[in-house]
Amino acid sequence: MAENLHRMLDDLKRQLLLLSGHVEDGVAKVVTALMKRDARLAESVVQGDRDIDRLEMQIANECEKILILQGPVACDLRFVVASLRISSYLERMGDLTKKIGKNVVNLCGVPPTSANVDFDEIAKRARSMVKRSMDAFVNGDVEAARQVIAEDDVVDELKDELYEELLDTIPGHLDELKPLLKLYSVARNFERLGDMATHVAEEVIFLVAGETVRHSFGQELAG
Repeated sequence: MAENLHRMLDDLKRQLLLLSGHVEDGVAKVVTALMKRDARLAESVVQGDRDIDRLEMQIANECEKILILQGPVACDLRFVVASLRISSYLERMGDLTKKIGKNVVNLCGVPPTSANVDFDEIAKRARSMVKRSMDAFVNGDVEAARQVIAEDDVVDELKDELYEELLDTIPGHLDELKPLLKLYSVARNFERLGDMATHVAEEVIFLVAGETVRHSFGQELAG
């Protein structure tokens, strides 16, 4: 029975890494699509969210099967619980990436706005946080997870700076209101990607060290 449990846990980890790969690929593509105003690439990200949803459901079903049939305890139980939560956060990342992709498609259909906004830094940091949070999971690296959590405040500040620039632009360019609001949404969703990566990092700390860490837990899911 123990051998069967370990096989199932290994399969679960492989499924999580596959899901993570899909999410990281989507984030990378949507960042490129935003920077290059590539509507076709953005649309491929939107369509790819279906695979992410499917994989998340498979992982949830696998976790349920392990809990019911194998009755894991101690570190094995923590692994299953953390995996279930991480897959949910990864699915949420897919949703956020899809939202960014839809906004990019719309923005590609109109001229650039008058707002002097640069998404390069927040996009790179959010993408890096997503990757490093899953690297921390793979390597069981608590210190790397803590570094991801610490960077969330930087992404929040970058989002606030973009907000200010967009809000300052709106009064004098009401004819650009719709695309400006879409840029506003893009900034918010990159910030939320950082939040989700932060929650993955929290699960790594829970899994490896048995320590419960919460950083503004639940706020992003409600937003």
